[in-house]
Amino acid sequence: MKGSDLTPFQHSLLEWYRAHRRALPWREERDPYRILLSEVLLQQTRVDQAIPYYHRFLERFPDLRSLGEADLEEVLRVWQGAGYYARARNLHKLAQIVSAEPPLPTNYARLRELPGLGPYTAAAVASIAFDEPVAAVDGNVRRVISRLMAWENPTPAALQAKAEEWLAAESPGEWNQAMMELGATLCAPRKPACRSCPLARWCAGQASPERYPAPRARQQRATEAVALVLQGPYGVVLEPRQGRSLGGLWGVPMAEGRSLEPLLRRLAASHGTTIPTPEHAGTVQHAFTHRRLTVQVYKSRWEGPAHDPQSKPLSQLDRKILRQAQAL
Repeated sequence: MKGSDLTPFQHSLLEWYRAHRRALPWREERDPYRILLSEVLLQQTRVDQAIPYYHRFLERFPDLRSLGEADLEEVLRVWQGAGYYARARNLHKLAQIVSAEPPLPTNYARLRELPGLGPYTAAAVASIAFDEPVAAVDGNVRRVISRLMAWENPTPAALQAKAEEWLAAESPGEWNQAMMELGATLCAPRKPACRSCPLARWCAGQASPERYPAPRARQQRATEAVALVLQGPYGVVLEPRQGRSLGGLWGVPMAEGRSLEPLLRRLAASHGTTIPTPEHAGTVQHAFTHRRLTVQVYKSRWEGPAHDPQSKPLSQLDRKILRQAQAL
């Protein structure tokens, strides 16, 4: 887009972005797969944490075809540590779909039909990879718009409408990245750098920026569980995990509640043997998005079949449990 085609508002933000943007590995990328991978990682992972996982994932799966042809367990093992494993499962499923009907869709509407691509991710990929003029609204953009408009509780529809109104339509990918960059660096949740902001003269909320938007109420329910690490000379007993959060991963035998007895009975029945008296190995705390989990960790000797924990995809929770039992 030519400078003369921009409003002063748009010109100010884009000039700031071109001069101050961070050097991130997916910036300047034109490969839609790499852009897609970065956006999926950034759904729930901070930039500094996402970078090593981005490189590691691409080293093993350099394109959608190699990803789609891989086993899910291998995909999860490479993703291991990044958390929010539904992202990896959906990305694998997406790759299988696209491998059957190549290439990756080039527009927002079709991208939204793919697994795991919500409005923000589809808009980011469509605009950055394919120059479609659609605004991407993530948490950073929500904060920028809310402060500029002095909105305490904006609706998603109002935010999207304002983002579309401001969009530099002839350079949508760069504009979306500029809005996100502003929110991630200067327009931070706390102590925003308003004096350095290129949009300060248009900001209705700069007198009290931390007021906008109002904090979202987030409640975490507390739950308790017990875990039993059965350790033998060649590894530990691991079981496939189920459910949306950890499905597809492996982990140590675990049960909700405070009592170890139901877990001992289940394991004795499934393995056809009694379990030597376990000893308490300590407590592990772990936070999910809407749940805080306290796990009492026990360990016992084991002479039966076991797994090498390094060979299976494990969640951060299970790695904490194994370290607590000194089995990892």
